[in-house]
Amino acid sequence: MTLAHPSPLNSNMATSVVTEERMTKPGSGLRPGPLFVVGMWRSGTSLLYALLNQHSQISLMYEAELPVLRPLFLMKKGKSDWAERWNFWNSALERHQISVSEIPGTADGLPSAMKAIYGQYALRKGAPIWGGKSPNYYDFLTRLSHDFPQAQFIVIWRDPADICRSILRAAAKDTWFSKRGIPHRALFGLHRMKRDCDRLVKRGVLVHQIDYEDLIHRSEEVMQGICEFLDIPFETRMTTLEGADRSAIYEGEHHEGVKSEKIIGKKSRPEVLPAALKEKIERYRCFWRTQYGNTWPPAPATSGSEDVRMPGTLERMKDQLVFRAYRALDAAVVLVYCYAPIGWLRKYRAVKAQSPVAGDENRQSRALSADR
Repeated sequence: MTLAHPSPLNSNMATSVVTEERMTKPGSGLRPGPLFVVGMWRSGTSLLYALLNQHSQISLMYEAELPVLRPLFLMKKGKSDWAERWNFWNSALERHQISVSEIPGTADGLPSAMKAIYGQYALRKGAPIWGGKSPNYYDFLTRLSHDFPQAQFIVIWRDPADICRSILRAAAKDTWFSKRGIPHRALFGLHRMKRDCDRLVKRGVLVHQIDYEDLIHRSEEVMQGICEFLDIPFETRMTTLEGADRSAIYEGEHHEGVKSEKIIGKKSRPEVLPAALKEKIERYRCFWRTQYGNTWPPAPATSGSEDVRMPGTLERMKDQLVFRAYRALDAAVVLVYCYAPIGWLRKYRAVKAQSPVAGDENRQSRALSADR
């Protein structure tokens, strides 16, 4: 586990007084349930977030991820320093210009805390649709649906091979993506997300699913479909990044696309997938498409899956054990963030930030560059 150095709170930043009273009083204008935007890493969730927030009635937080820190709320009122720890986790409050000092010390559980802060953030803009986007919700769908029975979900899918290619390219500059096991988590986390998504649909939860390639090449059609799903009028500025607010998005070259003014499609680049990983992806893609009637996961027209053998029982068992081991490690890191003395965590992060390995700019701006 590696902790990065936090940025100090800006005392001059705009602040938001977030209280449960303000969130529940009549006329607050918020929808009763949040909107969650979910997709695997490197699947276009940041682009989708930026386009959605162009709409006058939508204001989502960017990878705030309070549900990931669920252990903070094992007790009904939550830990007294839950907001400080949350900000220490990934600078969510700083990035969204919310002052820790303005947040009540106790909250009536995770859903109440989320609505108080995410909802108030939306009210700054006067938007009734509140919520957040995060790829780290890929195995949180059922829990989020349980916490928020009136929640709506937008799920974005991308070809798993392209996801892993993008991860490996991002790893050259971003230390989080270079962490061991990220492509493995992505491949099998994608299937976990598919199973949970299907469960929500079966239960009648409001879920809208889109494809990454469609978002890139048919942006207007996709955004119109989303507006119909959300029952709001379509606004043409949702099809462009011009003037989009991207202030909450982490720095890093892997976000240069979403921080540009145009929606950029896939570039022709040299292959970066190792042969073994590429073959594994092809085996599982063939296996899953057989399971799902050739409808999932997304695959290029020239995938050639008909010539690929499927993974055997032993391979599938081993890969699932490895995936669960990685997720257990991730859960252990969350527990450390939630319950270790925060003074120790700050000292450890400061020491790691001074090491040569931790010296890149993105590590300084992204609190979880090597922890999640």
